[in-house]
Amino acid sequence: MDVLVVGAGPTGLLLAGDLAKSGVDVTLLERRDHESNLSRAFSLHARTLEQLDARGLADELLRLGTPTRALHPFGHLSLDFSGLRTRFPFILTIPQWQVERALLRRTEGAGVTILRGACATGLRQDPDGVDVDVRHPDGSTATLRARYVVGTDGARSTVRQSLGMPFPGKSAISSVMLADVLLDRAPDDIFNFSSNEDGFTFFAPFGDGWYRIIAWDRHRQMPDDAPVTLEDVRDITKRTIGNDLGMHDPRWLSRFHSDERQVPRYRQGRVFLAGDAAHVHSPAGGMGMNTGLQDAANLGWKLAAVLHGWAGDALLDSYHAERYPVGRTVLRVSHALLTAVTAGSPLVRALRAALATAVHQLVVVEARASRGISGIGITYRAPRGSHPLTGRRVPDLRLAEEPARLYEALREGMFVLVGRDVAAVAAPWAGRVVAASPATSLRPTLLVRPDGYAAWAAEDPDPDEVRKALARWLGEVSRQGA
Repeated sequence: MDVLVVGAGPTGLLLAGDLAKSGVDVTLLERRDHESNLSRAFSLHARTLEQLDARGLADELLRLGTPTRALHPFGHLSLDFSGLRTRFPFILTIPQWQVERALLRRTEGAGVTILRGACATGLRQDPDGVDVDVRHPDGSTATLRARYVVGTDGARSTVRQSLGMPFPGKSAISSVMLADVLLDRAPDDIFNFSSNEDGFTFFAPFGDGWYRIIAWDRHRQMPDDAPVTLEDVRDITKRTIGNDLGMHDPRWLSRFHSDERQVPRYRQGRVFLAGDAAHVHSPAGGMGMNTGLQDAANLGWKLAAVLHGWAGDALLDSYHAERYPVGRTVLRVSHALLTAVTAGSPLVRALRAALATAVHQLVVVEARASRGISGIGITYRAPRGSHPLTGRRVPDLRLAEEPARLYEALREGMFVLVGRDVAAVAAPWAGRVVAASPATSLRPTLLVRPDGYAAWAAEDPDPDEVRKALARWLGEVSRQGA
């Protein structure tokens, strides 16, 4: 096989689906033998929704989730997403299992082989491929060989451990309680957060009457395997919010701790790490699942290009170069948010409130924070002398003909060349690029990567300049055809 993906969470499902739709032979290995309807992650940010839109899934998820256009973490600090230049200027509250279900349908439809109940137990790689040892549900063992392996198998990643890859970092917070409950009274805000010297509670709606509660009691720190009762959650909620909002009928109660860790390299030879296998952090900001999905969107088209012979091995190194800094930033942002919300002393909380008020008065700072947390502000380093748009996220441009939007054109899983009279120039690369004319007076000609970032841009380029850009990113072809 071409690629073995280990772990069928959101990251692995999106990656496997992308690879299969690109014509790559891919197998997905998952230790769970059934789908789960319980999950820790519960939000999708704007940039992730754009990536899902490019796969035809966003509208379905919008019907299932609850959008929120602003957050008020503490004091006067506001994270307002309503001004973002995107179809999705909000956070969408939706449980992880519903995201996984939509991705699974796409993955199965693309023809991915899914081995459930099968555990990777070790691996070895050589210059031509990777051998992965697998234990099946009946206890039998086998070895699967692939040209590349991607570990999307979570914070305790077997793939990462088999590589001997360090996972440096530290524990961020422990004894955090999770509860999915019904309420007699809805919170004042859609996302209701409150903290004081006793701890914090956070409410998020699932849109169907159920609420996710994340609660932390500073004075009652218990091991991860200690049972959680509804009374435990009620107690800290009363002490932070003032009442328990009549919570009842919990369908899930759990306790966990959160680490802040990141691997030093996202690639080692023919093996890659993505999602929680590469980076973990606190739930503050709700960026975990989002960052993993965007890892997958970045890696999938690159693996496909190399496997099809359109690009050299150096393209695969760009996965670490682009996504490692993003993961590092997410760790820093989530750490800062967690530090702020867990402040215990009255002095620190007073300083936090004063800082929030000051930030609130600086609209530019708040806007930058919203762009960062939403993922809209992510950019990748561009070569010196490149057009200013190179490496930047491309908004959902309106196109002159069907498909009517850029992110609909990206659903083919190919590059999109946006410009005037570019169809003839792009014709030799048919099957690798979609040519489209802008519906507006867009000046630059843009070559948009399958993950929605500008690979190349130029003002009024001649046909030879466009051909050179296409050849660089899509490989050399004859003028007569691909």
